[in-house]
Amino acid sequence: MKNVLLKLALAAALCGASAGALAHRFHTAITEIAHNDKTGNVEVVHTLMAHDVDALLALRAKTMVDVGDRAGEEQLRAYIDDHFYLLSADGKRLPLRWLGLTAGVESVVVYQELEQTALEKIARVHHDILADFLPNQTNTLNVKRGGEIRSQTFDRKNSEQALK
Repeated sequence: MKNVLLKLALAAALCGASAGALAHRFHTAITEIAHNDKTGNVEVVHTLMAHDVDALLALRAKTMVDVGDRAGEEQLRAYIDDHFYLLSADGKRLPLRWLGLTAGVESVVVYQELEQTALEKIARVHHDILADFLPNQTNTLNVKRGGEIRSQTFDRKNSEQALK
């Protein structure tokens, strides 16, 4: 009986997390890419809606996950590595390094960098974070070059593009 009650409680928690992610009308993430002239690194910052991340990780793990702890961060890291990457002109993945994240009530901000690389080395971007989970997810990529910012939009049907 105890096991049945535990399973029911877990199912209710997962349904609640999923309902929260699906309750709002839009699903979006913002990713910013810029070259840091001081370090020589390309910096990547993803800003994701916290309730979408929580629901995704709970569904994948079949239990509630806290991105603020080590195990939760590792799960999110593995997911991000699979769903966001940069490609060189020859089609090879460029080695993004995970720096960490900050998790708040409304957003989860993920930090990555591409060490000692110019923006010109990035030919293509693959970006389908949360699009496999939320059909209407759109991801905006803002690329800062000098004083100019160019934006691109990614979604489930348009997940890989040349970097503008």
